[in-house]
Amino acid sequence: MKESQEKPKVLFLMGPTASGKTDLAMSLRQVLPVELISVDSALVYKGLDIGSAKPSALELQQAPHRMLDLRDPAEPYSVAEFYADALQHIDEIHSMNRIPLFVGGTMMYFKTLLEGLADMPAANTLVRAEIEADAKKHGWQFVHQQLAQVDPVLAAEIHPNHSQRISRALEVFRVSGKTMSQLRAQQTQQELTKKFDVRQVAIAPRQRSVLHARIALRFKKMLDDGFIDEVKALQDRGDLHVDLPAIRAVGYRQVWDYLNQQLSYDEMQEKGVIATRQLAKRQLTWLRGWPELNWLYTDTETGENRKKNELVSEFLNYCR
Repeated sequence: MKESQEKPKVLFLMGPTASGKTDLAMSLRQVLPVELISVDSALVYKGLDIGSAKPSALELQQAPHRMLDLRDPAEPYSVAEFYADALQHIDEIHSMNRIPLFVGGTMMYFKTLLEGLADMPAANTLVRAEIEADAKKHGWQFVHQQLAQVDPVLAAEIHPNHSQRISRALEVFRVSGKTMSQLRAQQTQQELTKKFDVRQVAIAPRQRSVLHARIALRFKKMLDDGFIDEVKALQDRGDLHVDLPAIRAVGYRQVWDYLNQQLSYDEMQEKGVIATRQLAKRQLTWLRGWPELNWLYTDTETGENRKKNELVSEFLNYCR
């Protein structure tokens, strides 16, 4: 234990969408010498504000977040880029004698940060074009099945609709002759826990129904706050399309389809809520198998909401 205490700390605050991560992180900044680092694959894009639940200008003034607005939506941001940027922020924050607090719900980012990044082959545009042509002709379910034949372990982790991850995994195999699972097993970069004292906390309500209610309420508020106008501004640019990771983000794809008259308003709202629930389910599935994780519940066993100061106090106990 003494060795662990001598290492610089790195804190994780994870959880499903709409679980209250950002609100708690802002409160923690008032009582801990932490710098907040966003771990969210949608928040890295400029112009994705309302639908991604990006902290407001006032909130950012009170509690600045790093790794927001890094890219234009037309420029995809990779896991490898996140990994490199995150390590740089860790070193910079520790040099300030402060503690990095990573907060968000993109579990692949957290996993990569914890375990390191395998040495993967560079992108190959010709191979990727072949994969996308197959998907256009047969559908992504067909491509997912192709991946399952060569890398069943990874295919089981990837949802059949997650086209970007399916494409990249199959591309890696076709370029290198090795599956991504094999390359990960051979990775030589040090794990984060070997260098730092990593404390990991997940926040969520106990009852799934409570989370579902929050998701529905938040999506309605996004629509009331101008989410449709936000997506219309992105669409009006003319250089964005539904195959880009930014536009595939939960909620954005549904509003995009509504603006293209492929969905009615009610259908868009319903599908947006369903997609968000599915995201939360995937996030919770990741977290259920997460090692060395401390759970922070936002409600009591009777369903009563817990006070914010109680959550802060419990988080502090986990991180001492």
